[in-house]
Amino acid sequence: MKIEYFNPITISTPKDRIYSRLGYAKGVTKLSDKQREEVEDYIEGALEIIELKGVGVILPIKEVVDSKIILTEDISFGSEALAEFLANSQEVLLMAATSGAKIAKVVSEDSAGKDITAAVVFDAVASEMTDSALSWIINYFNRQLSRENKQLTSRRFSAGYGDFSLENQKIIYDFLKLEQLGISLSDNYMLIPEKSVTAISGIGFKQEDKE
Repeated sequence: MKIEYFNPITISTPKDRIYSRLGYAKGVTKLSDKQREEVEDYIEGALEIIELKGVGVILPIKEVVDSKIILTEDISFGSEALAEFLANSQEVLLMAATSGAKIAKVVSEDSAGKDITAAVVFDAVASEMTDSALSWIINYFNRQLSRENKQLTSRRFSAGYGDFSLENQKIIYDFLKLEQLGISLSDNYMLIPEKSVTAISGIGFKQEDKE
């Protein structure tokens, strides 16, 4: 078991997803040159202050008993939904990513009335960049797993979804030592800064193509 930290994570900007999050449908929504220039300027401004970082570790699934997933002596999760999600997995990838504290601070300040438009765009950029960072981490580990004929699930599972309670975020936080990424945990198990996320993906053997 090796916890791997990625600082910084460098990825392409997911422009289409950012515009989609902002409500602009490609080929449908019309933007004037002035509007597009304004949005592009805000996107570039957001990218300048985002500090994209992440972490991941692969752990074996020791046992699943009565919807309790046991990974190590220190980590077990109780969740029927997660157990079902991991039904065909022998291992899991625990991961986390963050856009950093600077972007969160600017979004908070602009939301307070300085520049609402900037806040909305910055928020969208931070959300999509963080999500893309998780995809980057998944691709990183998938390249390694491919040598063993294994692969990660196409979806990922996060605390707070279904019956996988938000309290489980503390278990992931402590194990991954997320303070090393500048992330803290609130009393109600929310990650700080806001644009930070933890997730779990399952790992199983690749299915052989059937002719």
